[in-house]
Amino acid sequence: MTSMSTLDGYGGPNSAAQADPDQERRVPAWLRETSTCLLTNPQLLLYGNIRDSYLVPDGDDWRTPDIREAVWWLINPLGYRLLLVADPVDGLTVLPAGDETERLASEVAGCPVGKGRPVSLETLLGVLRNVAGNTEHRVAVMIDYASRLCRDTQQLSPEEHYFFTAVEKLSNNTKVLRLPDKNDPTPRYNPILWVTNNHRDLPSWLAAGNATIRPIAVPLPDLGDRKAAAKILAGRLIAQSPNEDPDELADRFAEQTRSLTLRSMMEIVRLAQLQTSGPGTIEDATRCYRVGVQDNPWNKPYLRGRLANAPERLRHRVRGQEEAIGRSVDILVRSVMGLSGAQTSSNSSRPRGALFFAGPTGVGKTELAKALTQLIFGDESAYIRFDMSEFAAEHSAERLIGAPPGYVGHDAGGELTNAVRERPFSVILFDEIEKAHDRVMDKFLQILDEGRLTDGTGSTVYFSEAVLIFTSNLGITRLDERGDTVTVGPDTPRDQLVESVTAGVREHISEKLNRPELLNRLGDNIVVFNFISQAIATEIFDLQVDRITGLIERELHLEVDLDPAVQKAFLAEATTDLTMGGRGIGSRLETMLVNPLARALFAQPPDRAPRQTVTSASKDEAGWQIVLQPADSVPISEPGPELLS
Repeated sequence: MTSMSTLDGYGGPNSAAQADPDQERRVPAWLRETSTCLLTNPQLLLYGNIRDSYLVPDGDDWRTPDIREAVWWLINPLGYRLLLVADPVDGLTVLPAGDETERLASEVAGCPVGKGRPVSLETLLGVLRNVAGNTEHRVAVMIDYASRLCRDTQQLSPEEHYFFTAVEKLSNNTKVLRLPDKNDPTPRYNPILWVTNNHRDLPSWLAAGNATIRPIAVPLPDLGDRKAAAKILAGRLIAQSPNEDPDELADRFAEQTRSLTLRSMMEIVRLAQLQTSGPGTIEDATRCYRVGVQDNPWNKPYLRGRLANAPERLRHRVRGQEEAIGRSVDILVRSVMGLSGAQTSSNSSRPRGALFFAGPTGVGKTELAKALTQLIFGDESAYIRFDMSEFAAEHSAERLIGAPPGYVGHDAGGELTNAVRERPFSVILFDEIEKAHDRVMDKFLQILDEGRLTDGTGSTVYFSEAVLIFTSNLGITRLDERGDTVTVGPDTPRDQLVESVTAGVREHISEKLNRPELLNRLGDNIVVFNFISQAIATEIFDLQVDRITGLIERELHLEVDLDPAVQKAFLAEATTDLTMGGRGIGSRLETMLVNPLARALFAQPPDRAPRQTVTSASKDEAGWQIVLQPADSVPISEPGPELLS
C-alpha cells in the first residue's frame, strides 16, 4: 500500500484522525457504509471501482491503500483480529502479514493459510462457515476476484450451484457476534465480503430479495476526493514548475482528471515527472494518459501558421460559404488556444470542438469537414465519417459502442469507439444527424458532456482531442406556428435562411427528440450554410468540368476540350435549378457530359486522336449525345440555341 507522502509501511487510523470531522468526511462513502453494515449484514457485496487506490486519513498523513488494505484499515480499530483474503489464484492470505497472524488465521479457517495455492470451492465454503460462525475472535473474510469463481452465472456446474446455495443459507443463519470483552460491547458480524467487478457477476438469485447480503457500490472518486489527492500529488510537481501556485495547480489537476481513478492520478504524476514540458506538464500528462499519444498536434507551431490564413485555404475547396468558414475557423482557433468551453466549470475532458453544419443539400458541408481535417492534421484520412441514415433503428446505437456483455460480438468493440481509439486526434463527421434514432442522440450527449464513451468490452474511449461535426438539412422545409409549410430557397435572404434553419434544428432537437440538453451543449455552434449563388454555381461547374477532363487525361492520356458554345450551353442547363447545390450540378454534368462522353470514347478505335473537342450536344429518346472531333479540325464556334436541344 502507498502513502501519499512516504513509502513506508501501513498503520491504521489513530484516534486523532478519527476525531477530526474533516478527515472523517474524506473517508470514502463506501467505507463508511461498510462500517455501518458490519452491524446489520453478515455478507457484503463490494462492486464497481474495486481496483483503485482509496484516499484515507492516517494521523496527519494520508494513505492510498488498495481495497484489501482499505477494509483492514477500517475494521482493525473496531476490534477485528485479522482479515482473511481468498482469491482464485493465490488461495488464502491474511492481513496483517506475520507468522503469528497466519497461525491464528489457519486456526480460524480450519486449513493452512499463506501457502500460495488456490483452494477448491468445498474448502472455501468451509472457511466461510468457520469465519462466520467463530465465537471467540472478531475476524472477517474477503473473497477477492469473486467475479472469476465461476465461468457462467447462468449455467452453474453442480459444484458451483451447491456452493452458492450454501452461501445463501449461511447468510440467513449467521448470528451476530457478542464478545465477552467489556471494552468492546458492540455486537458485530464476522462478515463475508465479496469483491466483484459488477454486482451481476454472482448468481442473480443469491442477493435478489436477500436483505442479509448488502450490495455496496465503490464509485469513482468525486471532485472532493480528487482535490484532496491532487493537493498532495501536486507537491511533487512544484520542483518542475516553481512559479505555479500549489493550490491552483491542484485544482487544475482535479478538474483535468474527471472520471479517472486515484491510481490513474498517481500514474499521471509519474508520467509528468518523466516529461520536461514545463508548467503545462499536468495538462500534457493527463492528455497523454487518456489518449495514449504523447505527441499533440494541437500544440504544433505549424497549426497556428495554417490557421493564420485558414479562410483563404478553405475558400479554395468550399465556395460561397464565407460565414460558415469564418465560424468554423473561430472554433478551431478557440480549440488550439485551449479555450473550448472555457466558460464552464470543467472543460478538460470535452471534445476540442463541436460544430453543427446545417443548411441546404449539396452546398459544401461535408467538403468543409474534409477541408478542416486537411487543415488541422495535414491528412484527410484523419476524417471519420458516419452516415446516420444507417443508424435509424433503435438497436443501431450499439453499433457505435459495441454490443453489451453477453451478446454476440460484444468483445469486438464499437465502430465509433474503435475508430477514436485508433485515431484520438481526428475530425468525426456525423452526416445527416436528423436521421439517427433517439437513442443514438443520447450517446452524442454523453460525448459532448463528458468527452468519453465506454464500449461493450468495458474500455473507456476519450474524445478530448477530437473535433465533432454534425450535418443536417433541417429547416429547409418546416411547418410554422399555423401548420403551414414554409420552404426556403436560393432567393431567400440570408437572415431569413438563418432563422428558418436554426428554428428547424432547435424544434427537432428540443421538441421531436425531447433532448433540449443536447441543444445546450451545442450552444452557438450551429453554422448555417447558404444556398449557392449563380456566380458560385459557375465556379463549381467549371471546377467539375476540369476534374472530368483531368481524369480523362490521367487515365486515357487524352486531352478533351469543350467548345465554348457547348460549355456555355451545358452551364445554363446545369445551373437552371440550384436547390440541390453543387451535388445537383454534378448529377446533371454526369448525365449531359460524362455518360455520352464515355460512350463516344468507347466507340473510338485505339489509335484515336490525342486531342479532341466536344463540338455539339443534343438530347433524344436515348438520352444525351455528343459529337467528338479531333481538335485540329474544329473551328471555334459561337454559342447558339441549336447546340443544346
